[in-house]
Amino acid sequence: MITLRVVVDQMVAPVPGGIGRYTEELTRALIASAPAECDVEGIVSSSTPAQYEIIEAALPGLANVHKTSLARRELATAWALGVTASSGTGLIHAPGLLAPLRRHNRADDGTQIAVTLHDVLAWTHPSSLTPTTVAWTKGMLKRARKHADAIVVPSHTVARQLTEIMDLGDRVRVIGGAVGRRLVLPAIPLVEERLQALALPSQYILTSGSLDPRKAVTALITALGLPGSPDLPLIVLGPDTWGELDLASVADEAGLAPGRVRALSGLSESDLAVVIARASVFVYPSLEEGFALPIIEAFHLGTPVVHSDAPALLEAAGDAGIAVERAAKGYPERLLDAVNRVLGDSALRARLSIVGGDRSRAFSWRDSAERVWQLHADL
Repeated sequence: MITLRVVVDQMVAPVPGGIGRYTEELTRALIASAPAECDVEGIVSSSTPAQYEIIEAALPGLANVHKTSLARRELATAWALGVTASSGTGLIHAPGLLAPLRRHNRADDGTQIAVTLHDVLAWTHPSSLTPTTVAWTKGMLKRARKHADAIVVPSHTVARQLTEIMDLGDRVRVIGGAVGRRLVLPAIPLVEERLQALALPSQYILTSGSLDPRKAVTALITALGLPGSPDLPLIVLGPDTWGELDLASVADEAGLAPGRVRALSGLSESDLAVVIARASVFVYPSLEEGFALPIIEAFHLGTPVVHSDAPALLEAAGDAGIAVERAAKGYPERLLDAVNRVLGDSALRARLSIVGGDRSRAFSWRDSAERVWQLHADL
């Protein structure tokens, strides 16, 4: 029996975030697509019984949960320093950079270690992260350069960016993510019930992100304050504040009426599906991403998409969205033009909905998992 051991620790982190969801979806797909005579185990830091139960409930079919002797923070520190004795040998796949990276020889004991780098923001946009996260990310990638057998990235964009940062030879593999299995609309009566419960208007513009300058939500809010902008509210999937900034103040500075811009966060995946599906248009103005999951989710739910020309977004969207040049001056004006174009043309909206739905099917967790299995087979 060949065992692939996946570092599932992010699933029970205080804030699992995107990597936590990625870990769960990928590991479930790895279990479902395991070749004959292969199984999947989890590696997790010393946690509470309730946290172990969360992992086991979320990952039916997991052969075993390997519990390290160190708690999460101590484990991250130990692995960053190369203290990895408790992680064992064999095939190890990390859905992030948290991994037991150490000197090993695949020929001697069959140990393989693959890690995942989701973006290069620690180098290109360090202000989007905490200084601690920047330092840890850079340190772990240096360890990966020394000890990882493969470095998985979610897009060809990140692969190209990575070559400019560090020489990793032929070890970089592109394996993208996909829409979560729970992002599904409930039955129609429940949709109407949730729309009322969330106090959503009949028409609205939707975006995703914080007021981090990289996300360019401010540029979109500015666009809605320009002459000729549509008289629609903006729903922001994300926090209401970022540092000292808050949405109400940014909207007020743009000349928007109180309450026209509103944040929604902490939604269940069912509610998130409702919010995305009922939006008149989804606008993703981000200046840089490693992958374009919010766009793919909007495609999946049939919502027309306007997005920036950030390379990872262009790569994911193909021609299924309306791309807007993000460089130079006039970005809010160009965003407004694109939004007005979509809102004012029902035939264009219908075409974008159909093409987007087709595009979303190019991304599947089954395909991602099969590529991971093939990666380890190649190694």
